[in-house]
Amino acid sequence: MVYGGTARKLILALKHGDRLDLAPPMAAWLARAAAPLAMPGMIVAPVPLHLRRLAKRKYNQSAQVSGRVARALGLDHQADLLVRVRHTQAQDHRGVADRYANQQDALAVHPRRAAGLAGRPVMLVDDVMASGATIHAASLALLQAGSGPVSVAVLARAVKDH
Repeated sequence: MVYGGTARKLILALKHGDRLDLAPPMAAWLARAAAPLAMPGMIVAPVPLHLRRLAKRKYNQSAQVSGRVARALGLDHQADLLVRVRHTQAQDHRGVADRYANQQDALAVHPRRAAGLAGRPVMLVDDVMASGATIHAASLALLQAGSGPVSVAVLARAVKDH
């Protein structure tokens, strides 16, 4: 979806409004859209929240979606594949360069998961992709840890109005 209008309202309700009832239909939609990306042995993993942000929100909206996507596609779900190793400021209202700098070295593969990652393809799941800085940081962490190819599935893509 394009991140605007009704799609934006739905995602914000899931993300900040405790509307966990929206996760199943959103995940079903995303699973259908992401099915062509599925590969044998693939791991599905959400983009993680830092513990501070997780405590504030009570749940990771991307993990709520990614687990359901994995089940629908018959793939391995690892909600803790990636961890945030440092708290980052919110990405809202930042320029592209600032977004990338904010995410640099903020994500890493969980040490318990590193050995099982070798060569395996990964599908990263997130709610919204704006600049791609967070997905880039997550993909880089996975690839540096020895994963196979990384695919990305997001509920919505932010686009600039021209």
